[in-house]
Amino acid sequence: MFKHPDQRVGVFIDTQNMYYSARNLFKRKVNFKNIVDDAVAGRKLIRAMAYVVGTESKEEQPFFEALRSAGIETREKPLQEFASGHKKADWDVGLAIDAVQMLDTLDVVVIVSGDGDFQPLVNYILARGRMVELMAFGETTSSALQKVVHDYTDLSQNKRRYLIGPKINGRTSEDTGKKGGGNDESIEDENLDNGFFMDLQEEATNNQEEHRTRRLEF
Repeated sequence: MFKHPDQRVGVFIDTQNMYYSARNLFKRKVNFKNIVDDAVAGRKLIRAMAYVVGTESKEEQPFFEALRSAGIETREKPLQEFASGHKKADWDVGLAIDAVQMLDTLDVVVIVSGDGDFQPLVNYILARGRMVELMAFGETTSSALQKVVHDYTDLSQNKRRYLIGPKINGRTSEDTGKKGGGNDESIEDENLDNGFFMDLQEEATNNQEEHRTRRLEF
């Protein structure tokens, strides 16, 4: 796809989808700054937004601060817990609404997620005459999404650039210390390990994510 510096770009990051994909596939964490840098690709960044979930303990705040330090806005909502004990942490609708509301200021929408539930959003954006690009890990990306977007970046094809740190289980990975792009340390492993919000709510969201994964089209 042709990209030129005058294009106005909005980046919308499904943080939960990215976290679980990286953890389940590679037992690693995500380098969100490099993802945003490559999503923008020298064009005009209007906004880069990461959709996250907060807990009462606030232990996830170092991770949120690391995102903001990398120039990524955080859209935060509290983890919901119902009387039945069911817990919910889902930003799909919020991400879609923000993307739609910003279309008048954007030429290109970059969705950082492999979730097939975003296909109606992609179809709407395309119908409005905007370009849509997708960045996600190939193994957990909806094949239907890949077919309709203008450009697709398989993050799994460049793990050194898009993954950081030792494996989550504590074993050192073969890529540890081999960072690409020069700015990989902008979101430090220390910040990601210090109360990383997905670990805090894993029990709350694991069933929901597994259900979503089963619905992805491969």
